[in-house]
Amino acid sequence: MTENRIPLDDLMVFHQLARSLNSSLDLDTILRTILDQMERIITADMWTLLMLDEKRNELYYAIASGNGEDALRDLRVQMGEGVAGWVAKHGETLMVPESEDNDPRLQRTIVAETRMVRSMIAMPLRGRKGVQGVIEILNPRASEMSDYTIAFLHILCDHAAIAIENAQDVARIQQLTITDDATGLYNVRHLYKMLEQELERGSRLRQPISLAFIDLDRFKLVNDAHGHLIGSELLMRVGGRLKQLSREKDMCFRYGGDEFVILMPETSTMDAFMQATKLHEELMNTRFHMSNGLDLSASASVGLATCPPENAAVHAIIGAADARMYEVKGNGRGKVRGA
Repeated sequence: MTENRIPLDDLMVFHQLARSLNSSLDLDTILRTILDQMERIITADMWTLLMLDEKRNELYYAIASGNGEDALRDLRVQMGEGVAGWVAKHGETLMVPESEDNDPRLQRTIVAETRMVRSMIAMPLRGRKGVQGVIEILNPRASEMSDYTIAFLHILCDHAAIAIENAQDVARIQQLTITDDATGLYNVRHLYKMLEQELERGSRLRQPISLAFIDLDRFKLVNDAHGHLIGSELLMRVGGRLKQLSREKDMCFRYGGDEFVILMPETSTMDAFMQATKLHEELMNTRFHMSNGLDLSASASVGLATCPPENAAVHAIIGAADARMYEVKGNGRGKVRGA
C-alpha cells in the first residue's frame, strides 16, 4: 500500500500561515499574510482579496498582489454579481477554466476591466458567521490546478476566515471602548487620547489644531417638558447632525451631559471660526423629528481655541475653549466665540 504524505513545503506554508495569523489581530496584516502565503501554493497572474461590507451588502477589494491594488481600490462588487459576487452569495468555490469562447462570467467580473482575465478560481472566506470575503486567483496555471492544490487552498481559506473574524471581533470591542452609548460619537476618554496625538503631530509638522466646545442652550427645559427619553433622543440626533456637518478630517466627541467637542486638525483660528460659524448656523436651522411626533430644534453656545498660539497642552486647550463657551452663555447664548 502506498502511503500518501503531505509535502514538507506545503506543511511549512501551512505552519507559517497559521503562526502569522495567530500572532496578529490587525486586519490589514492578516489580509497581507493570507495573500503572501497563498501565492506560494499556486502560480497565477494576480491574486485579489475582497471583503464584505456588511452595511452596504457588497464586496470591496481590500488587497491585491502585484501592481493591481491601486486600480481596484475604489471598485465595488454587488452580491451575486460576476464571479466574486456569486461566490459570496452562495458560499461555494467557483472555478472558471480557460476556454476559447471567453466565458461570460469572466466578462461580468469587475477585475476584468483592468486586465485580461482568461480563467479564475474564486474561493469564499467562510467563518462562523458566514462569508467574510472572497479570494480571487486570476489566470492560474492549468498544470497546477489539481484536486490536491484546491483542497489545500480550501483549508488555508478556512483558517484565514477564522483569523479575519477574530480581528473583526477585537476591532468591534475596541470601538465600543471609545464610543459614547447615547450618541454614537467618540467618548471623552478618546478625546484626550486623540487630542494628545494631534497636538504632538501638529507640533512636529508645525500645523495648527483647533477645538470647538459646544454646549446646548437650556437643554434642561427639554427634559422637564418632554421627559428624559426625548432628551436622550435629542442628544443622539444632535450628535449625528454635528458629525454630518463636520468635515471629513474633523472628529466629534460627546464630552458629557449636553456638551460636545469637535477636534479640527490642521485648522487655523480663522478657518476654525468660519467652520464653526457655518456648522452652528446649520445646527440652529435643523428641525429634529422625534419618535413621538414632536419637531424640536437645538440652540447651542460655542467656544473655540487654537494651538498655537495657545498652550499646547490637552487640558489647556480644552479649558480655553470651555471658558469662551461660558462667555457666550453669559452674553445671551446661541453664538460662536472665537480665540
